[in-house]
Amino acid sequence: MGKIRMADIARQVGVSTVTVHNALSGQKGVSDELRDKILKTADEMGYRKRQEPAVKGTGGKTLKNIGVLISEKFLASYTTYYWKMYQEIVLNASDKNCIVAVEVLKHYGEDHQVLPRFVAENAIEGLIVLGEINKDYLRFLKSETEIPIIFLDFYDEELANDVVIGDGFYGMYLMTEYLYARGFRRMAYVGSIHAVSNIMDRYCGFYKSLTRHGLTLPPEWLIEDRSLHGDMSIILPEEMPEAFVCNCDLAAGMLILELERCGLRVPEDISVVGFDNYLYPGFPDMKITSYEVDTMAMSRVALEKVLKRIKNPACSRSLDIISGHIVEKESVRNAGTGGKESIA
Repeated sequence: MGKIRMADIARQVGVSTVTVHNALSGQKGVSDELRDKILKTADEMGYRKRQEPAVKGTGGKTLKNIGVLISEKFLASYTTYYWKMYQEIVLNASDKNCIVAVEVLKHYGEDHQVLPRFVAENAIEGLIVLGEINKDYLRFLKSETEIPIIFLDFYDEELANDVVIGDGFYGMYLMTEYLYARGFRRMAYVGSIHAVSNIMDRYCGFYKSLTRHGLTLPPEWLIEDRSLHGDMSIILPEEMPEAFVCNCDLAAGMLILELERCGLRVPEDISVVGFDNYLYPGFPDMKITSYEVDTMAMSRVALEKVLKRIKNPACSRSLDIISGHIVEKESVRNAGTGGKESIA
């Protein structure tokens, strides 16, 4: 027989998974008679309760073990944006009596539904999924564990209980309005909108700005930048726009290198904006005008959410959207016709 889960005990006793969790963890809200019944059933079924960590934190409090899961498709030979966010989670954890462990979800594990080791071994009390992963895998993960799961930097309406995302839609709307205010009318979008949800969110913000001003987007100016497994490459269109709006700074940097190979200068010939305001190690600083995402605030809120859910598994669902701001650098020239328009 496979690993016994709280959901299995709940079905056997005829109660909710939350009631089983409360009974097994010694929390209030369960009668003594029902608690005894649940404990006896769990013992008979061979349920192995996760061991509480022995390490004590500030003030003698027991440290909470939190896992962070990152898909392999978001990692590369250079330090990536998500490694930065993981490091910020660790920095926030030190103030909240937490120990944070990271595990990389390999392509094989995602495709063949292999549980993360720290979940399979009951080694964590809560999980932060950092970056979007396969929906079928998320369903599998949620069916195999009752620990709280927080989605960080992506949203899934069907599966999410707690979500923390940056304001991709409005942020990219503001970036596009920024270009429009400087006289740009012929703009392309760089990003594979069906790869991950935040690229789609940013595209929708971009398209809202175009629609507001009666502008159109030729099909060839919706430019792919990655495969479903995250391999990135950009092919330039035959007819060039005045400006490229890129879903992230990595795509913007790759685009600028491709433009330079074709003899085009940024910003003298073509302007480029990015998103995240993150300089990828190994890339030269191209002074890309960008929308800065407050990753430290996102990491802090995600950690607070998982701790709140551990304390109260029945608390209501919540979605937090963290705002950022435009950072002007050197990748945009003034096209000269609309510089006085407001982008508010």
